[in-house]
Amino acid sequence: MIAHLPRITPHLALRRALARFVALLIAFSLTAQPAMAQSILRDAETEALLRDLADPLVEAAGLRPGNVDVVLVNDPSINAFVAGGQVVYLHSGLINAADSANEVQGVIAHELGHITGGHVINTDGASAAQTISILSLLIGVALAAAGGGDAAMGAMMAGQRAAMGKYLAFNRAQESSADAAGAQFLSDAGITGKGSLEFFGKLLNQEYRYSRSQSEEAGFNRTHPLSGDRIARLREVYEKDPAWNTPPDPQLQARFERVRAKLYGYLAEPARTLKAYPVTRTDVPARYARAYAYHKDARIDQALAETDALIASDPDNPYFLELRGQVLLESGRPDEALPALRRATELTNSEPLIASLFGHALIATEDRSHYNEAESVLRAAVAKDRRNPFAWYQLGMVYAAKGDMPRAHLASAEQQVMQRQYIEALRSAQLAESALPEGSADWLRAQDVRMQAQAALEAAREDS
Repeated sequence: MIAHLPRITPHLALRRALARFVALLIAFSLTAQPAMAQSILRDAETEALLRDLADPLVEAAGLRPGNVDVVLVNDPSINAFVAGGQVVYLHSGLINAADSANEVQGVIAHELGHITGGHVINTDGASAAQTISILSLLIGVALAAAGGGDAAMGAMMAGQRAAMGKYLAFNRAQESSADAAGAQFLSDAGITGKGSLEFFGKLLNQEYRYSRSQSEEAGFNRTHPLSGDRIARLREVYEKDPAWNTPPDPQLQARFERVRAKLYGYLAEPARTLKAYPVTRTDVPARYARAYAYHKDARIDQALAETDALIASDPDNPYFLELRGQVLLESGRPDEALPALRRATELTNSEPLIASLFGHALIATEDRSHYNEAESVLRAAVAKDRRNPFAWYQLGMVYAAKGDMPRAHLASAEQQVMQRQYIEALRSAQLAESALPEGSADWLRAQDVRMQAQAALEAAREDS
């Protein structure tokens, strides 16, 4: 596990040693960062898939599925981590590197092992800034690869080295515990561990890529578990498990392949996407990826041709309809986007992300006759997911256009406090509170947001 090292302060020597390790790890792009410092990718289809992959494992772990979130972080490295609370963070690079939904389930199971084991380091109340990484084994690998060229590392004091050895040994025990717990969760959920082993195989390839061999630096680097060792231990456990030969769910696999292609098309440069998913491929994942590539490249007719082909293959797929609406809306054709987005919203029972996009399209038409529908749609969206600043922003626009400034200020406060714009949130909440009917639900909510913003500002002053 890689903790967010700058926040760990037990010993000055350890801090200096960790700082050097961080510099090396950044060079290899292998550090885990606090989620708040990274951008979160939100997509209705992706979140639904991750929920369905995780829920049986969450239940097997003795946790409540509705209380555990799996969040996608926009980061190309192959990584996953927990950062306090019941949240698993997956990097987009991990989704791209995985070949199956079962591999992703193996990662989620491992991270749940960290959660149930209480492994997140909590120092000075800063648990939100602490992270644990599944690629912790690569700490030692990065050091081995860089050790010969770093004179300062070669001159490290023996005391520093001993302190780091203890630190890594502590995390080795946590990793082993999470491996065992994850294997048990997969077994209890009736899910094969083959995907877990396959993913560790990918890590082993990464390990060979960044190190000279597993035999060098044996004493120090093996205070951290190497993936070859982990594979051997886990294989022995998994092959004896009754779920070993259980075939993976083909529907989950098909959904995974669609989501992976969608993310690739959304994140990669269009030329790379079109090379990875050439026009000779007419399967759903390829069309999905190309639709995003064409849209990013402003080749709107080609993007719409791909979305139309997707819809023709599955007319009631809400995510295909959502994509068509998105392409039209972002191409300046909101009126044309409405039918597809309205239908997608209906099919998903006002799924918040899709509903907020539909609300945005209704407003973008600049047709005041759509404002009542937009307000209804957006209120439904934030009622299901209050952590959606985009929906709050759109709702504030509707309220302002209708002359309801107190609720417009409240919507702005909701958006601003989520984006950590606490001064603006405090001001907006005060304006809302002063004008809303005293004792009403919205007035009480304005009070809550005002106090939240005040507390955040006071905490920031105390830390400065």
